[in-house]
Amino acid sequence: MKDDIDADNEGDSWWWLVNKGIAPSFLCIAVFAILVRVAVSLHPYSGAGTPPMFGDYEAQRHWMEITLNLPAKDWYRNTTTNDLSYWGLDYPPLTAYQSYVHALFLRYFDPDSVSLFTSRGHESHLGKLLMRWTVLSSDALIFFPSVLYFIWVYYTRWPSGHKSDIARHIAIVLLNPCLILIDHGHFQYNSISLGLTVGAVAAILAQKELVASVLFSLALNHKQMSAYYAPAFFSHLLGKCLRRKNPLLEVSKLGLVVLATFAVVWWPYLNSTDAILGVLSRLAPFERGIYEDYVANFWCTTSVLIKWKRLFTTQSLRLISSTATVLTCLPSMVQQVLDPSYKGFLYGLLNSSFSFYLFSFQVHEKSILLPLLPASLLAMDFPRPFGWFTDYALFSMFPLLCRDQLILPYMALYALFILLRHPPGGRIDATKTHGSATLLTILIGFLYLCSYTFHIIYLTAHPPEKYPFLFEAIIMLLCFSYFISFTLYSNAKQWTSSKCIKSTYKEKKFL
Repeated sequence: MKDDIDADNEGDSWWWLVNKGIAPSFLCIAVFAILVRVAVSLHPYSGAGTPPMFGDYEAQRHWMEITLNLPAKDWYRNTTTNDLSYWGLDYPPLTAYQSYVHALFLRYFDPDSVSLFTSRGHESHLGKLLMRWTVLSSDALIFFPSVLYFIWVYYTRWPSGHKSDIARHIAIVLLNPCLILIDHGHFQYNSISLGLTVGAVAAILAQKELVASVLFSLALNHKQMSAYYAPAFFSHLLGKCLRRKNPLLEVSKLGLVVLATFAVVWWPYLNSTDAILGVLSRLAPFERGIYEDYVANFWCTTSVLIKWKRLFTTQSLRLISSTATVLTCLPSMVQQVLDPSYKGFLYGLLNSSFSFYLFSFQVHEKSILLPLLPASLLAMDFPRPFGWFTDYALFSMFPLLCRDQLILPYMALYALFILLRHPPGGRIDATKTHGSATLLTILIGFLYLCSYTFHIIYLTAHPPEKYPFLFEAIIMLLCFSYFISFTLYSNAKQWTSSKCIKSTYKEKKFL
């Protein structure tokens, strides 16, 4: 499989995609994906009608209120006009700027929805419509174009003879049920940081590394969880720089671009050390603990037997979790430093983000969106494992989505995604076995049976009074079991993929 392309052929490759009908396919799928998002947005959201704190919807609205009515220097400070105990801003400055822009939009049509103090808990019909529109427009303006850019570069580098495969890949990324349910149901703006990340990944594949550095820096400055991908970007770019004539110069160029991007975004806070530290202190909510709710990662799952929060202080847990995270993503990083490749980089993104999800400090159920993104970019490489992963990622968020009263869109998107992966009359995946049931297939089948069973149990039965969160714990255990298996599989794929493409990886491209 070819791992490099000539820059001179990029224009021809674009016309190849157009001639293959990919542009019309993308447009049709994008329109359908927008309609699906609109349909999901008609359902409830996080914290709907539940005072005094409401939920994530109110958090996003409150940030618009704060950024619109207060100077930038007070956005992250606890003052008489900004009570940080009430949904204080805890994302980097780019999120604050995004909130400000959206607040201008809301103020124009519905000033009451972003007025200082009096708008708390604002849930008017117009206000909700405008808030939903901000999420939809963010998706359409950032995530969708980034996906198109990625598809163009990806299938230029690795041409596919099947138009249906490309269209299916587009649909898999744009119709991912987890992202749609969280952003357009639960209510968040993950599509912005994830879209910037997809754009950075596409720029890497297109050999535009300075552009990729800017885009990924912007992703980091929108949501700090984008750091889940940082080891993969760092190790891949370092590995490439080390193979060039002047490695120090190449590293310096990338470093200067990153610093310049951060300086522009952080400009209002660069006037003093206290201002910088004030923002940074808001970005690391250690007081929340090592995990939230029943997230299917290592610390929460093993806490059934080992009471981590009782045995260790928060500071000790920060050190232990950081060490575990670094150790688990180190093999993936080493592989890319020693033998950088584009497919290896995509697998590195998956493995790095999984290391953070499974072992880092302060992980939420929604964090599964981060490893799910690179998995969807690689979906055509391992369709069956990816499908299983998506199902369990969705299942891991089932209790959260039930609390948000999103059961109907959950079931509808689940069914839609199954049809997308297994279209009537579609080609059989190459990963299927030839009539012999392997041990893995039996195990996955058992896990699926358990997950379907617990969907029904969770909705129809009540847990014992002594163990009120028993069902959540079982769901967490099932999902964690698959996530660990998938992590081992994807790490192995990264190393074996590197060996397969090593003979076609032309070092002269990095000169």
